[in-house]
Amino acid sequence: MDSTTAPMEANSICDHKPSRGGWNAAIFIIFVEVAERFAFYGLSGNLITYLTNVLQQPTPIAARNVNIWVGLSFMFPLLGAFIADSYLGRFITIIFSSIIYFLGMVLLTLSVSVVPLHVREIVFFIALYILVIGESGHKPCVQTFAADQFDERSPQERMAKNSFFNWWYLGINIGSVSAVLVVVYVQDNVGWATGFAILATALALAFVFFLVGIKKYRKQGPLGSPFTAAAQVLVAAVRKRGVDESRHGKGVFFGDTNMDGNIDVETQAITSSRTQRFRFLEKAMIIDDIDASSNTRNPWRLCSLNQVEEMKQVLGLIPVWLACLYFSFVHAQMSTFFTKQGSTMMRSIGSNNNFVIPPATLQCVAGFVVITFLPIYDRILVPMIRKFTGKPTGITILQRLGIGLFFSVLTMLVAALVESKRVKTASDHNLLDSPKAIIPIRVWWLIPQYILLGFVDALCIVGTQHLFYDQMPEAMRSIGAAFHLANAGVANFMSSALISIVEGASKGKWLGNNLNRSHLDYYYFLLAGIGVLNLGVYVVVAKRYVYKNVEGNYENRRKK
Repeated sequence: MDSTTAPMEANSICDHKPSRGGWNAAIFIIFVEVAERFAFYGLSGNLITYLTNVLQQPTPIAARNVNIWVGLSFMFPLLGAFIADSYLGRFITIIFSSIIYFLGMVLLTLSVSVVPLHVREIVFFIALYILVIGESGHKPCVQTFAADQFDERSPQERMAKNSFFNWWYLGINIGSVSAVLVVVYVQDNVGWATGFAILATALALAFVFFLVGIKKYRKQGPLGSPFTAAAQVLVAAVRKRGVDESRHGKGVFFGDTNMDGNIDVETQAITSSRTQRFRFLEKAMIIDDIDASSNTRNPWRLCSLNQVEEMKQVLGLIPVWLACLYFSFVHAQMSTFFTKQGSTMMRSIGSNNNFVIPPATLQCVAGFVVITFLPIYDRILVPMIRKFTGKPTGITILQRLGIGLFFSVLTMLVAALVESKRVKTASDHNLLDSPKAIIPIRVWWLIPQYILLGFVDALCIVGTQHLFYDQMPEAMRSIGAAFHLANAGVANFMSSALISIVEGASKGKWLGNNLNRSHLDYYYFLLAGIGVLNLGVYVVVAKRYVYKNVEGNYENRRKK
């Protein structure tokens, strides 16, 4: 069979050594991701402060710049995943992207310290977008490479993989919380150069740690372009659009065969069950007179059942992906408007109020919720719910996402009410026209919205990670991780676009540079209303979704 039609990971499943993989290997990869998230959130969490306070950008422009940069950081992994699966392999891609990411962070450190002032802003943004290139290969491959360390043939490792995504995201939040608590404080109180230098050092140490575990990893090389296999299904279905299986067909093509006449187990790791959705694609696997009379199979005219069902899986995930954009949209507010809200509120603590909390530090509240909730969810709630549902994950992934989307709406409602309270306090103290004044209202009023956002992260981000790994075809799992990341990227672009639309439509009255005179609460109420509509759409989409199903595994087919 053509390599582009073979389900992925077959070679890694067959060739790995029993002593490799598992948690012993995954822990090295998790550490790398913790350091990468430490660096990413140490930069993105306080980026708006640098843009507004140091580069003197207006708040709406700075918010758009942050959203665009974060959006690209989550969109470019689609390209990185394609390169990894088609040409380099995940392991090599991680090596190259880690080096690029480190060099970008070094340049960022130099841009705020030794670079001359007249070119500092240009070099700063060049460094930012070099980091995007590093992220493009790192983000989709590290998560997938770590999950690949668990052998799905083993019931124990399959159960471990179900827990892996919870612990993976727990590690990410340890990195992000550490960055918000330590690095953001250093940036605000010691210096930006020192803060960025800490991030570069963390990346260097993580890379060394990753190389230490090199002999423990299960690795596979490039497996051919997954997009080619998808394109073959579409082209074959169009070419045979007039073929009827019952009248013109001579059966269904299940896959290439070996010398014994059996399906080649080396290229068919898993057999997909035939489903009733997207029936128009099934034309691609019908054997007609032309196919039957040909000595060799034309992969652009005849595709296997596996190929067709894998294409159906991808198409079936698209509506879920679209409905999940909303929670990423809500999450985008944390590093922009939530932070700017906090900068106007009383943040001093201590006996003499001599310690001032950086506004971006409140982001760690969401991280603490995740760190606290995920072990409880994984070790207590899931086993308890499993007794009633019989499902390995307790509730289904889609149910988990639905609950998270509901919490997303609550987050925006609470944020709107708190913002109304903040503006009223500013009005009561005649501070509406003093945008740089500290309003006599404690920053702790923001904690409820950060807590709710923590539950959103724990439910939705882990849920989409799991969904786009588990439900994607094996040959497209890096692409699946990239699609999960692209959700946040698209949402950030949409957030940036909505800011521009609202700013223009309200003539600057909702989202102005002076938050005290603005109506940020109206904007939050608007997002909450959009969330209610989106939740209704999601319920419909989730009810129609068909989970991936297989007829057997590799071992069963070897026995046939």
